[in-house]
Amino acid sequence: MHEHDWLAARFETDRPRLRAVAYRMLASSAEADDAVQETWLRASRADAAAVENMSGWLTTIVARVSLNMLQSRKSRREELVDAPETGGSPRLDTPVDPEREALLAESVGTAMLLILDTLTPAERLAFVLHDMFAVPFEEIAPIVDRTPAAARQLASRARRRFQRQGVDPGATGAGPKAGPAQDGSADTHQAGKADLIHAFLTASREGDFEALLAMLAPDIALRSDRTVVRMGAATGRHAAAEIRGSDAVARAFAKLSWDPVPALVDGSAALAYAPDGVPRAVYCFGVADNLITGIDVRADLTGLDIVLC
Repeated sequence: MHEHDWLAARFETDRPRLRAVAYRMLASSAEADDAVQETWLRASRADAAAVENMSGWLTTIVARVSLNMLQSRKSRREELVDAPETGGSPRLDTPVDPEREALLAESVGTAMLLILDTLTPAERLAFVLHDMFAVPFEEIAPIVDRTPAAARQLASRARRRFQRQGVDPGATGAGPKAGPAQDGSADTHQAGKADLIHAFLTASREGDFEALLAMLAPDIALRSDRTVVRMGAATGRHAAAEIRGSDAVARAFAKLSWDPVPALVDGSAALAYAPDGVPRAVYCFGVADNLITGIDVRADLTGLDIVLC
């Protein structure tokens, strides 16, 4: 097969994904088609034979094209009524079917698109690529001309915007999250969780065993990942993979020999062990009915978005 024909065939395989990326960036079916067409033109003029990860390369191109289009828009409100297709994108001259477009919009979630439209272009790209299409921050960074850490922060800011609105972009239709917030507000739940964790940290620092016990569910489980267990063995400090029961967990946290700090881990209230401001381990909390139901200790921080508070 001729190289150009091979590239064209491969491009068609990736077209649905490329169009989905472009749509979530641009929130316009017509502009998404334009971005995919421009991606093809750029790819066909490049030396594709040297590309090892074709899907990643094409995704990077469509992301750059979409970012440029988003940045060049004049200030105007976009009407978020259409959505990406599940199959190949239509021809650019295909008439729009309003009923079909409305059904597709419902499948993506108008709420999600409305919140995406409030983000800066760089925040939108970092969030869309990482949280929706699992693109590593190392690959996102050069697209937005940032370091990987800065790209991570862009996505984190975008994620918090969704959390403040109580919208889950990973859910079908991106409707409101179902969660334990008593009044249905994600903000209220997060604020209550942060207050509980702060009280837990204060009681731990003061060695107040009874106060710690009062915050823990009777069947709470404290779990440590393999990295924590290995680190404990290497330093002569025993670290069990799992501790169960409020009494045992309260004793484990009474009078800690180190000082954790409040943090956000993937946008959720947590604690972090961060000597010299560098996170080394995180403590993620499960909360229900104003009690701590679980604590996960992680020293393998790969893929976590950590913000020290």
